[in-house]
Amino acid sequence: MTTTPGGDTPTPFHDLDAYVALPRLSGLVLSPDGERLVTAVQTLDRKRTSYVTALWEVDPHGERPARRLTRSAKSESSAAFTPAGDLLFTSARPDPDADGDDDPKPALWLLPADGAEARVVADRGAGVGGVKVAADVPTVLVVSDVLPSATDDADDERLRKERKDKKVAAILHTGYPVRYWDHDLGPAVPHAFVGTVGADVAAPRAGERDPRVELGDVTPDAGVALRETQPELSPDGRTVVTAWNRPAARGDLRSLLVAVDVATGERRTLVDDADADLGHPRVSPDGRWVAYARESLSSPHQAPTVELWVVPSEGGEPRRLGADWDRWPADFVWLPSSDGLLVVADDDGRAPVFHVELTSGAVTRVTSDDAAFSDVQVAPDGATAYALRTSYAAPAHPVRIDLAAALAGGPVAATPLVSPAADVPLPGRLEEVVTTAADGQRVRSWLALPDGAGPDAKAPLLLWIHGGPLGSWNAWSWRWNPWILVARGYAVLLPDPALSTGYGQDFIQRGWGAWGAAPYTDLMAATDAALERDDVDPERTAAMGGSFGGYMANWVAGHTDRFRAIVTHASLWALDQFGPTTDASFYWQREMTPEMALENSPHRFVGDIVTPMLVIHGDKDYRVPIGEGLRLWYELLSASGLPADDEGRTPHRFLYYPDENHWVLTPQHAKVWYGAVEAFLAEHVLGRTGDDAVPYPEVLG
Repeated sequence: MTTTPGGDTPTPFHDLDAYVALPRLSGLVLSPDGERLVTAVQTLDRKRTSYVTALWEVDPHGERPARRLTRSAKSESSAAFTPAGDLLFTSARPDPDADGDDDPKPALWLLPADGAEARVVADRGAGVGGVKVAADVPTVLVVSDVLPSATDDADDERLRKERKDKKVAAILHTGYPVRYWDHDLGPAVPHAFVGTVGADVAAPRAGERDPRVELGDVTPDAGVALRETQPELSPDGRTVVTAWNRPAARGDLRSLLVAVDVATGERRTLVDDADADLGHPRVSPDGRWVAYARESLSSPHQAPTVELWVVPSEGGEPRRLGADWDRWPADFVWLPSSDGLLVVADDDGRAPVFHVELTSGAVTRVTSDDAAFSDVQVAPDGATAYALRTSYAAPAHPVRIDLAAALAGGPVAATPLVSPAADVPLPGRLEEVVTTAADGQRVRSWLALPDGAGPDAKAPLLLWIHGGPLGSWNAWSWRWNPWILVARGYAVLLPDPALSTGYGQDFIQRGWGAWGAAPYTDLMAATDAALERDDVDPERTAAMGGSFGGYMANWVAGHTDRFRAIVTHASLWALDQFGPTTDASFYWQREMTPEMALENSPHRFVGDIVTPMLVIHGDKDYRVPIGEGLRLWYELLSASGLPADDEGRTPHRFLYYPDENHWVLTPQHAKVWYGAVEAFLAEHVLGRTGDDAVPYPEVLG
């Protein structure tokens, strides 16, 4: 491993092989007795070309080392505990009691609490996922796809086999949408299946074939209603509560909240709000309430709002919690007493845990950390909570929160538990930069600086613009990681401009329907503030972004020549083209009037682009279709202020991934991504050419 201008001490960020090999945690579940925490850990496979996921147990008391529970080349996910303490999960690893399958699908496995070997307890030919378990009884819910014309499981299997054998991939659509993020939708649609993990299933007798959970389809008429939803079970296992998608006129889609009786399949509407999408239902431990997120339908002139609401589980008038709280609730979980919830929400470049009281709706901050929390779990006595904590100073790791102390005396710092993954040394330091925009609005950023940066060793500045646009730079990202560029000597600025979450509704509204206005001027104000520092070089600057951040990079390219290089990944280029071709056009059309699309479309300013650009796009990107990247590339060469010369030579570059999606997820492709970005920036920002040039990754040919 070699060192770079980013610091004298090598870290995993100095070596891309070491970086992609770092373990990555996600998800957290707590056993019913509060004595076991389970998380998923992603690591490289033996060929180092993909990731595999295993389940690990973490000691809630922070004393014992974490221990691995599962191991297979097919990975494990969707962990959930039964009331008896057995662990359920899904995996496509081979079932020793089944015939060989050249295309195995995820089945439901049970790992007994007594340490016996894991075994399959339920499966379907389409695979199962989305595992949920009732809190009080051994009832389990899974989600599995069903072909629309199938009359029963056997017919579904026959139709699937026929499509496979005849190599038919065609899909006949009768509605919208037809694809989502990175995968095609249809012809199968998700249904909710419910079964019981009885004593015979949990503890089979020797000499007998292991019994299976009998799964019953409780939503046989679902159609597209359960696509991209997360059905939930009531504590008594008698009711499924879920968002329910309802197709509307002109290709629109709206979601309401329904309850499905497990015994009869009867469905009743809990909340139907014509002005909002409803989702993420959580049933209270006493079964009396359903908490849910309400996202108002936006308009060309009004940004959406996201609010926490509750409704009686038996039906009744819904009401909002935290009506005076100007933040958007995300993750939320009930307290065991059913008198309140713990809620995570973006807040000023962090994402703390808050307590929301059921009766009054009062909101109290629980955690004091400069961090973002997720996957909050609450101990049975309600005195302790557990979560994954992350920030740009550390990747996700499990922590314990003294909930009793926080509710009695104010916010507390979370206590780290023994993680399956070791701490990651950083090649620099993290600071906060705050400035004021032209309209008087406070704008803040994170700034990651390399070791040694100072007045005598000024670091070149890289402005990195987040996607969304409704989001915030507040949590560690393995995909968009600033420390790799910091290890190359750059100071990386991570600003939250207008449209960012965590600063109140008015901050979002400032950029609504006017992407090229306040978001752009906020970014320039943040850049100006960073360049006033004596440890940043104002003469060597670059800008980059992905998705909406790529849109902003394109907009920046057409409106200023202050940067020496611009990197644009999966970016929106021509808004009139993007709006009707993205995977969820109905969402974007609520904001994108023809006038808005024209006024804010970067392609109109291609002739003003005089900065070298690196364009990156994946062909399997359905959120920002490849047509955006192809059109941007051609117009850079043919119509920009820096076009190809008479011999076709250009300073611009196009990194194209035929088999990647919006994010570029495979480890070797991620290495190529970072390597190409480093080479491009080294040439145009650092002036490293000729014998001093940083080469593009050799595997590019």
